[in-house]
Amino acid sequence: MDNSVALVTGANKGIGQEMARQLVAAGLTVYVGSRDASRGERAAGEIGRDARLLVLDVTDAASIAEAAGQVGTLDILINNAGISGDGETADHEDIGTFRRIYETNVFGVVAVTNAFLPALRRSAHPRIVNISSGTGSLEWATGPQFPHRGTYAAYRSSKAALNALTVYYAHALADDGIKVNALAPGLRRTDLNAAAAASDGDPAEAAAGAVRLALLPDDGPSGEFFSWDGTPVPW
Repeated sequence: MDNSVALVTGANKGIGQEMARQLVAAGLTVYVGSRDASRGERAAGEIGRDARLLVLDVTDAASIAEAAGQVGTLDILINNAGISGDGETADHEDIGTFRRIYETNVFGVVAVTNAFLPALRRSAHPRIVNISSGTGSLEWATGPQFPHRGTYAAYRSSKAALNALTVYYAHALADDGIKVNALAPGLRRTDLNAAAAASDGDPAEAAAGAVRLALLPDDGPSGEFFSWDGTPVPW
């Protein structure tokens, strides 16, 4: 993968930073997407080698356009930036929270993906990985996996929407050779929400799952949903 180029959004901390670190270790040049320049610069410095800061706010059209203008060819796009909100059920959640979460987790993915498609189309082996959540699986939501089924309604529904977009992009971009897949990273020790902060899940383990999808061979799958360990997740 030497000379290949990747972009990870929301890469200044948590799973995103670990994804960037592992991709650099695999020989790629990696753009560390960060809304905050100082935090992104610090993360890129900690990763070292071929990690480069790319200031990118996925909710800001001007920021996205400026970032896309700095990237000539892109081999891998990992849509990792996401927010969670609180643990409210749909009947108690404020509509403003839904809008705020969808702006990042859904609309931001569409805006970033579309802006970087010209760069991805210049690649010989383009890949897109959308960081979703097992809690966005509708099949799992109606089964025994999540007994507290109504909580985090805004976040979980945004990830269900992202899953649908993963399928639609995979279909639309198949003729361009762009593989698009979604990853359920599992509960990890990050600042995503209170449950994540209290978890002992290793972010590096989840990042490895994303990197595996980012480095898929040309005969690999597209339009699929996988857990961090490579097992399929039902939509």
